[in-house]
Amino acid sequence: MDQNTQISTHIRGPWFEDLKYGLEFDAPAVTLTTGHASLYQSLSADRLRLPLDHHASTIICSHKTGLIHPLLAINIAIGQSTWATQRVKANLLYRGLVLYRPIFLGDTLYTRTCVVGMRKNRLRPGRAATGIVALEITTTNQNNDVVLNFWRFPMIPCRNMQSDISHDDNLDTIGTTVSTSDLKSAVPKNWALENASKWLGLRAKNLGIGQRFTIDARDTITSAPELVRASLNMAMTHTDEKLSYLDKRLVFGGHTISICFAQITRALPNLLTIIAWEQCDHTAPVFENDRIRSAFSIGEICSLNAVEGGGSLIKIHALCYAARGSPEIEEKVLDWTFWAWGL
Repeated sequence: MDQNTQISTHIRGPWFEDLKYGLEFDAPAVTLTTGHASLYQSLSADRLRLPLDHHASTIICSHKTGLIHPLLAINIAIGQSTWATQRVKANLLYRGLVLYRPIFLGDTLYTRTCVVGMRKNRLRPGRAATGIVALEITTTNQNNDVVLNFWRFPMIPCRNMQSDISHDDNLDTIGTTVSTSDLKSAVPKNWALENASKWLGLRAKNLGIGQRFTIDARDTITSAPELVRASLNMAMTHTDEKLSYLDKRLVFGGHTISICFAQITRALPNLLTIIAWEQCDHTAPVFENDRIRSAFSIGEICSLNAVEGGGSLIKIHALCYAARGSPEIEEKVLDWTFWAWGL
């Protein structure tokens, strides 16, 4: 080879055909700092008490540093899992997410992701060929404790329109449901909840099964790429409108979830943290400057005794809507069922 000949290597994300069962990958670990917490707060306007009040957090959580917002940790874990989904067209849904232990300032998150299922979509006239990949994601901390486990299902384009890849897994069978034992085992057992006795506002005892809430105040999605970059999210559709199938940058789904939960904390000011997601479906795309509103209902309430950690587990079914344009058009963009732990 001529010594003057230069070899150019293109760094590209994988196509659907490049993925295979059992493929595993990791990502740079992330140590969570006050910088991460400040960025998250500026993007979400969340009112969850303990991540905001480090004095209360250290007393109640019996830990030397402040609690990290659970959705900040989850967003980073999702971002760390995106090597396989750089070309993603849409992340369709999540299943079986359990936050097994709280995460604090100074903790480091290590995430490994494994391809556990694949299904090629049926070809449609005028549409590029795509497939859905099932990814199992496990996040540990610096002590090698599992802090988070879940499955997500992104849609990935095929390299070739007529690809002969024929994967046809039943994706409904992949991932586990969240059991009562999962929930109870994930509740911290050493938190001093009596130190929150003076907090005002609705508590679990004030709630009823089926009770519905609508939050009138909307929030506008801004600085969407900043959360993408901070979470190590490699999906090109979030940063380059020309690589989006809609010719507009799509907002990272975790951003929408974060604003939805922030609105819920206005109605339920005495939530302590999120414990698990039963399901989370992105029903339509969200764009920068969309106006987001949320509504939710109470599904179940499970009181915990002192040995189980105290407080109550609250099942919440949330719907989130995005509005845009003039005249304004609104559509449902999120259908999310999760369990929170609260007073």
